[in-house]
Amino acid sequence: MRERTIASHFARAATGGARRMGYDYAELLHRLGISAELLDEPRARIAPEQFSALLQGLWLALDDEYLGLARSPSKRGTFAMMCHALIHCSTLEKALGRGLLFYSLFPDSPGLTLAREEQWVRLSLDDSQLRDPDHFLSESLLVIWHRLGSWLIGQRIALEQASFSYPKPGHSAEYDLLFPCPLEFGAQRTSLLFHSRYLGMPLLQDERTLKHFLEHSPADLLSRPDDGDSLSSRLRRLLSRDSSRWPDLDAVAAHLHISPQTLRRHLREEGSSFQELKDQLRRDIAIYHLRRADLSLQQIAWQLGFSEPSAFHRAFKKWTGLTPGAYRAQDS
Repeated sequence: MRERTIASHFARAATGGARRMGYDYAELLHRLGISAELLDEPRARIAPEQFSALLQGLWLALDDEYLGLARSPSKRGTFAMMCHALIHCSTLEKALGRGLLFYSLFPDSPGLTLAREEQWVRLSLDDSQLRDPDHFLSESLLVIWHRLGSWLIGQRIALEQASFSYPKPGHSAEYDLLFPCPLEFGAQRTSLLFHSRYLGMPLLQDERTLKHFLEHSPADLLSRPDDGDSLSSRLRRLLSRDSSRWPDLDAVAAHLHISPQTLRRHLREEGSSFQELKDQLRRDIAIYHLRRADLSLQQIAWQLGFSEPSAFHRAFKKWTGLTPGAYRAQDS
């Protein structure tokens, strides 16, 4: 129940190329239990497994790992072949270099480069030629390469900054799922910055572990959140341990050995609040049970700490734009 749900924005953005190409994906959405009402509601959420299955379904239907959002398609299996090409490299620097060289052999492939800046390394993307108005492919490529690199060396690569060549979008609050680091919009280029020490680290993966990795990648790289080291991420993990008992802010601050005022200030600096984090967790737990139909609406309301089902009904509609009953009905 700790899974983070995905904003409907990303599902709509993922289908943008298919819409432009005239592909009718209505049957795919129906099969995945994603209603048109949910897809069109800006506040709505979908489960990570739904999002992953949507991406895989679109890749299969379009035979394009770029989802119709680049100048030329990238046939299914290209990412897997690239991974096989780099898996025997000795260090992360050599692996990333070989992977980027692999993609540079394809005409019209999105341009990715890796460059050192003193003690830092910048992974940059030339997104000027993409057919990607929602920036879904741009953000996906950065996420995939960051998480692939982290998987190769067996530890999360801490990001120092994520920069984007476009203005701050309306869904920017979702970026902590993807890039838990300082963000810069309206930058000269779209890029990720991290410390150069990671480049010299040896690869801890091999052909055997790669086979398992490729069973669900790169879709699952995009559908799971980045459990970073931010205070917000730590609080989500703490609160999700026991959803039947919701500690107040003072209790959480005492657990973290800081004052309530300091906790509020740090969360505010990260663009969040204690109440917002609790509501996000409640929302995601509610969606978990609504999709599985294992509890009644009243039982879900009680588990989330609501004294009356009507209060849960109002809160869920505020969070997602849909009533609990409407959300459950789409999966039936």
